[in-house]
Amino acid sequence: MAQFSVNSQRFDPYKNFKFRLKWDGRYVAGISKVSALKRSTEVVKHREGGDPSSTRKSPGRTEYDAITLERGVTNDVAFEQWANKVWNYGAGLGAEVSLKDFRKDITLEMYNEAGQLAIAYKIYRCWVSEYQALPDLDANANAVAIQHIKLENEGWERDEDVTEPAEPTFTHPA
Repeated sequence: MAQFSVNSQRFDPYKNFKFRLKWDGRYVAGISKVSALKRSTEVVKHREGGDPSSTRKSPGRTEYDAITLERGVTNDVAFEQWANKVWNYGAGLGAEVSLKDFRKDITLEMYNEAGQLAIAYKIYRCWVSEYQALPDLDANANAVAIQHIKLENEGWERDEDVTEPAEPTFTHPA
């Protein structure tokens, strides 16, 4: 099977530096890094009573690893507002957790080099288990200040409505 059905002349896989993240119906500004989407399924070993020497294996529970998002520190409060839905210190007794809406479904979109949407994943029932507002500050550093959130999730799947785009061809003027 061809790696690319629409663009059969393409041999190189997609690069990992063109992506966008969406939650609450809007794109989140400044995301510079997203950790891998990873799932693991436990192995359940068993054997039949009449078979003394071999073990059979079957799938057990599937777990989805947390996803870490990073971005440069800006005045956008989206990370902090979501983190505060899980635990908002000072909100008052009984109001620390927003049980109604602390979970979100998010979409991770990956683009080809021409900026066309190529692949998307739907990530379900995410919530913030870790929030870092600021990094260690260092007056001698020459770096961007990065904040991050760690999202627990209950599964993800590829969005099969997103299909391979026909890549444009460019001609150079003579």
